[in-house]
Amino acid sequence: MRLKNPFGRSNKQHRTMDQEQLNNEPENVAGQESATQEEQQPDMAADERATDPELLKGELDALRTEQAALHDKYMRLFAEFDNFRKRTAKEKLEMLQMAGAGTLQSVLPVMDDLERAIANNASVDDAETVKQGVVLIHQKFMHILQGQGVKRMDAKGAPFDPELHEAITKAPAPEPGSKGSVLDVIESGYTLNDKVIRYAKVIVGE
Repeated sequence: MRLKNPFGRSNKQHRTMDQEQLNNEPENVAGQESATQEEQQPDMAADERATDPELLKGELDALRTEQAALHDKYMRLFAEFDNFRKRTAKEKLEMLQMAGAGTLQSVLPVMDDLERAIANNASVDDAETVKQGVVLIHQKFMHILQGQGVKRMDAKGAPFDPELHEAITKAPAPEPGSKGSVLDVIESGYTLNDKVIRYAKVIVGE
């Protein structure tokens, strides 16, 4: 009685398949080795470039050229900025020095009038004439100041305001309504474009 093969195949068939696998193994191994060599070729080429003195020298020269160009560009930009900074500082200083030139030029005619008045008063005995001349010069000067944005405060009789006035002293108020008000002005206050440039020195009623 013959026993059946439990795997459904004869021993002969198994031997045939094993032999085919053995025959195919060299081809598989050769294919794997070929693929491995192909993968390693780019790495080997990169390693060769990395160790090639000529290639390294060329890359180094290129980097040095680029570095020199960047350094030259930086130095030129630095020089331009330094020149700009110096020029700006000089212009700012000149502006500060000449800021009052316009005002001074407008005041010079008043100086001319004063000099003429002094020269004429030497031969004038009439005090009224001298007084009128001084009043005219004062009016002209105030007109020039107003043209520059300068205004004189009208402090007398106004309520005391610490934002505008500086109390020099206090005096008895002549009437109850004058308490806390400016009785007299010792020194006029002035504003420039509505900003205080000098506080009015005043006497305040109490």
